[in-house]
Amino acid sequence: MDHPHHPPPGHGHPPPQHGHYERTTAEFFNHASARRIDTQCVIATTLKREYPNLELTIAPIYSVNLLGFAAAGHATITPLTEDLCSSANKYPTSLSTTSYVPPARRIDNSPGFLVKDIIFAKYLLKWQSKEFILYIVDGRDGASAYPHLKNNYILAPSTHLSESLLLAAGKWSDSLLNEIWVYDHGRWEKSRELWESIQGASWENVILDGDMKEALIQDHLNFFESKETYKKLKVPWKRGVIYWGPPGNGKTISIKAMMKTLLDREDSVPSLYVRSLVSYAGPEYALSQIFQKARQFAPCYLIFEDLDSLVTDNVRSYFLNEVDGLKSNDGIFMIGSTNHLERLDPGISKRPSRFDRKYLFPNPDLKQRVAYCKFWQNKLKGNETIEFPDVLTQKIAEITDDFSFAYIQEAFVASLLTIARDSKEKEEILARSGIEDDWERLTLEDSDGSDDGGDDGDDEDLDKYVLWVEIKKQVAILREGIEHED
Repeated sequence: MDHPHHPPPGHGHPPPQHGHYERTTAEFFNHASARRIDTQCVIATTLKREYPNLELTIAPIYSVNLLGFAAAGHATITPLTEDLCSSANKYPTSLSTTSYVPPARRIDNSPGFLVKDIIFAKYLLKWQSKEFILYIVDGRDGASAYPHLKNNYILAPSTHLSESLLLAAGKWSDSLLNEIWVYDHGRWEKSRELWESIQGASWENVILDGDMKEALIQDHLNFFESKETYKKLKVPWKRGVIYWGPPGNGKTISIKAMMKTLLDREDSVPSLYVRSLVSYAGPEYALSQIFQKARQFAPCYLIFEDLDSLVTDNVRSYFLNEVDGLKSNDGIFMIGSTNHLERLDPGISKRPSRFDRKYLFPNPDLKQRVAYCKFWQNKLKGNETIEFPDVLTQKIAEITDDFSFAYIQEAFVASLLTIARDSKEKEEILARSGIEDDWERLTLEDSDGSDDGGDDGDDEDLDKYVLWVEIKKQVAILREGIEHED
């Protein structure tokens, strides 16, 4: 800032006279400790009185994160924490709450971390050789039913300077850097964790019928390459598909593989993931926010996983209004997945132009089960404790008919844990089997899903293989559970 009315201390300027800075602090704490109506009005009035030669701009924190902008290296920011209040130290110069966040995974041996939530603070912010005085104030107004609003209060010689800063910081706040947009609890947030989870996703790891897999991939890629074709046909450039079928058969990993495929394109396509429609303002507001963000980032991939749980009867009309409404949804490819297609309203599941195509992910057939057993055989290759001959891939596949991939995985995991428990080489078995890994993230090596024509086991006593003995037990237990569910 060229010449702020009250230059902050410690920056080559003489310290302010008593009362210059503590006025806003005193007003805030007097206001916050009394019955109140509008914190924003009180702070704005006080700042204008305290800084008559500077222009005040107010911007909600949720719309632009100036502290994050500075932390990313685009500006410098210095807390103004000098004790400039009365000699009795009646008021602190800043106020925040500190919360403990536990580690995401206990096995990481992390102590967790602390998060500070600012209630009142003031800073000197420097951006592009200009100086700004920044107050961040949380106004907790009204009764508990009223949402509190936290604002940036920016003081600069001109409104133009503050707006230029806000535009730069806003553009940064809305950009993605190794992140995925996730909508949850009434707002969009950037998720580095979800981005990392899809980095190992690959179509090579998805066991599906070859023709179906190719159809899925081309359906998506053709859409994003066909904008001009849609335009020539004079139809909206939008599309929706549904993945459906029993759980555990590749719907989620297929979505992740497509997210990775689209991100890796030369003209990268961002993904927007909807985790819930919960919002303090209701589902109509949530869906409005969701489609507003999708339109902003179009062309994009908009994901509604567990669609039947998200779009229930009480939100169906709001959802259809956004899909069919007057606003353009050009460039939006919607993907919904469900284990229960019958729970979806027919107006959603059976109406082209909303969800145009449905892809069934059934329980794997024998050929696919053989491929999956070979995947486990490859994981255990080189483990001298567990014998896994070729003949077992066919035999295990045969006894797991009507099993999903998830159930077959459970049979292997439970069997290997039992064997490890009874073995002196427990750590070696667990390490070599990799059962702590998600099979969907691993590559199927040397497995084309076909029977290798090896010994069918008729002349062998398969019970000499401890894996075969144990996996038969686990399959019987799991099948009993499946039949009980039916």
